[in-house]
Amino acid sequence: MFKLSCNGLDRAHSLAQCGFAGRPACAVPRRRRSGVSGFRLPEGRSIRVSAAVSAKDGAVATRVEADPGTLADRLRVGSLTEDGLSYKEKFIVRSYEVGINKTATVETIANLLQEVGCNHAQSVGYSTDGFATTPTMRKLRLIWVTARMHIEIYKYPAWSDIVEIETWCQGEGRVGTRRDFILKDYATDEVIGRATSKWVMMNQDTRRLQKVSDDVKEEYLVFCPREPRLAIPEADSNSLKKIPKLEDPAQYSRLGLVPRRADLDMNQHVNNVTYIGWVLESMPQEIIDSHELQSITLDYRRECGQHDIVDSLTSVEAIQGGAEAVPELKGTNGSATAREDKHEHQQFLHLLRLSTEGLEINRGRTEWRKKAPR
Repeated sequence: MFKLSCNGLDRAHSLAQCGFAGRPACAVPRRRRSGVSGFRLPEGRSIRVSAAVSAKDGAVATRVEADPGTLADRLRVGSLTEDGLSYKEKFIVRSYEVGINKTATVETIANLLQEVGCNHAQSVGYSTDGFATTPTMRKLRLIWVTARMHIEIYKYPAWSDIVEIETWCQGEGRVGTRRDFILKDYATDEVIGRATSKWVMMNQDTRRLQKVSDDVKEEYLVFCPREPRLAIPEADSNSLKKIPKLEDPAQYSRLGLVPRRADLDMNQHVNNVTYIGWVLESMPQEIIDSHELQSITLDYRRECGQHDIVDSLTSVEAIQGGAEAVPELKGTNGSATAREDKHEHQQFLHLLRLSTEGLEINRGRTEWRKKAPR
C-alpha cells in the first residue's frame, strides 16, 4: 500500500489552528432487510446503535456509530458524511510534497487518494492492516488489488493549501469494486480534481483473481451509495478508453529502473505510486518544462518485486476529437481551443515492462496541457 508522507499528528495540530478539527464522527447507515435487524461486524470493532428510523423508501433502517477508536482515529481530520455512504478528509500540502512547479506532484495526490481510501475503509470497521478486507475476505485469504487508476487534475494545490478529498466505493461487475474521489480546495470549495479506480479481488496465496462472492458483497455494499454515483462522467472520458499496447521502437525510453526498498508496500511488492513516477521518467524534458499533467490513466497488469528491473517507454498518441467530459477541464489550461492546438495539448502512451523478459507491468496514457503564464 501507499505511504502517506505527512505526519498525521502534525496535520491535526495545524488543522485545529484553522478551526475545523474535532468534528464529531458521523453515523453509518445500513440497508433494511426485514425490520431493524443486526449485521455482522468486522472483528475488533466496537459499534453502538445511536438511532433507528423507518425505511419505507428503502433508505436507512438503522444508524450505527463507531466508538472513537485509536488515538490516530481521534486526531485524523476526516469522518463519514452525514448519510454514512462516503468519507471526507482534509490534508495540508507540505513543502516536501511539492515539485518543480511549486505545486503538489501527481505522486503526492495519488498518495493522498490511497490514504483517504484506506481511512474510509477503517472508519466503517474493515481491517487495519492496510488491505481494507472484510471478515469473509480474511478468512478466505483474499485481498483487493488495483486494476485501473484514472486521475484528472484541474488545478494543482500549492504548498500550505488545504485539500479536502471525498471518496466512496460501489460494486463494479462480478469481479471487482470501484472507488471514486473528488478533490476540493477547502478554502474556496472549488473542485480541483477527480479520480476513479477499479479494484479486483485476488487470492493472497495463489495470486489468482477471484469473483466477488455474495457474502463479501453483503459486507461492503451496505456502505455504498444506493444508486451509481460517478466522480467522472463516463461519456467521452479517457477513464474508460482502452489503452493500446505500446510497441517498440518507442519514441522515448528510460531503461534499467530499479525499485528501492522504500518503494515496497506491506505485501513486499512495488506500490502503485512508484509506477506513476516510472511512467513520467521517460517523458521528454521539453514537455515537462512547458506543460503540466492534466490526467493519467494506468492499467495494472503484473506485480513488480524488489529485484525486478524495469524499462519505461513513451510515445506520442494522436489526439482524437471530442469535447471534454468534465466542466472543470474547460478552464484556462484545459479549454476546447487548447485541444485544437497541438502545441497546447499533448497526449502520450506509456508502457512499463520487465527488462529481462519483456513482460508488461502496466500500460498508461497521459494528457498534458500548456502551463499557464506566470
